[in-house]
Amino acid sequence: MKIHMKKTALLSSLFISALALAQGIKFEDSNFANILAKAKKENKLVFIDAYASWCGPCKLMAKNIFPLQAVGDYYNGHFINAKIDMEKGEGVDLAKKYNVKAFPTYLFINGNGEEVHRTLGYVEEKDFIQFAKDAEDPSKRLTSLKQKFENGEKDPEFLKNLAGLTIYNDAPFAARVLERYFKDKTALDQQDVQMLLAGIQSTESPLYAIFQSKKADITKVLPAERYEMIDKNIKLNTIVKKAYDANTKKWNDTYFLAETQKFLTKDEAEKILKRAKSSRALKDKDMATYEKLSMELYKDPSAATSEELNSLAWNFFENVTNKASLEKAIIWAQESVKKQENYANTDTLANLYHKVGDNKNAKIWAEKSIQLAKASGEDYSDTEKLLKSLSIK
Repeated sequence: MKIHMKKTALLSSLFISALALAQGIKFEDSNFANILAKAKKENKLVFIDAYASWCGPCKLMAKNIFPLQAVGDYYNGHFINAKIDMEKGEGVDLAKKYNVKAFPTYLFINGNGEEVHRTLGYVEEKDFIQFAKDAEDPSKRLTSLKQKFENGEKDPEFLKNLAGLTIYNDAPFAARVLERYFKDKTALDQQDVQMLLAGIQSTESPLYAIFQSKKADITKVLPAERYEMIDKNIKLNTIVKKAYDANTKKWNDTYFLAETQKFLTKDEAEKILKRAKSSRALKDKDMATYEKLSMELYKDPSAATSEELNSLAWNFFENVTNKASLEKAIIWAQESVKKQENYANTDTLANLYHKVGDNKNAKIWAEKSIQLAKASGEDYSDTEKLLKSLSIK
């Protein structure tokens, strides 16, 4: 074996070099202005992987699809590629500008910063390369597809595809597309029902009338109690939107409670209003209100899911400084771990312990989190940084 050692080393270094050449998508390490300038100079489109750090399908795309040679060859040859977290840095403004509401979203932008095509979701290699080809073909771009719709196109497959491309970022337009699609539909399959439900934003949407008229079809796909629950949620979402004035940031409690008590008990209505106010306070970065309402809502966390408690505890870690409230967040994180232990909630627990100054427990849970991340193939670099900072102390 020893005789061949050098030869093996040489072969493996050649293999590594070949691998380096056969890489996937090469993403630019620069700001958006520079990326646009480069695209303009090279007369190419910019491809943006618009992702969020918590998004599972985003991680799977980065792990399974972006590194493929065929994907890399096409995207590197045809586009200037950028990978941008839509919840950090300049990604926050870009998400607003390009109306990114679902992850992963793939944007194709010209050198002037104008969106020419978009699509979304986890997709396999062949479809992912086809997206890129569609973006380069003016007749297949979203702008052209929308024009084709306005010209009266009725083909069901075309309408279904267009609704899928627009449902998460242009709901009013998608509703019009789906209204035309369902008009000539006699029977609904599971995919149809999913699309219909994704498109209904309120009881005032034309799709809500379809949801009501096709109840018999829908309940062949969904249990009747699930249908009723969805109906209740659509009504609630409509009332929430009307009860909150975004300009004054004020709630009309009287309207909300009167409308919701047509189909909810007084206790249910009050609890839902409190949840809606808490969620809005978090969006508006009104942390004092968010903290106060969360403490009331989750006094007893036993009925909440593991995921819900982890999300709540992490929000407290990121936004709350009051030690008593942080101690409560530790209880929520512990309860989350008890219900379903995973990399995310053990990491939350480690960070919360560190924030209240309990570095002994922070270290225990950071180590546990890394162990779980390794087992499930998660990225644990942030937890590793925390652990290193604890080891220094």
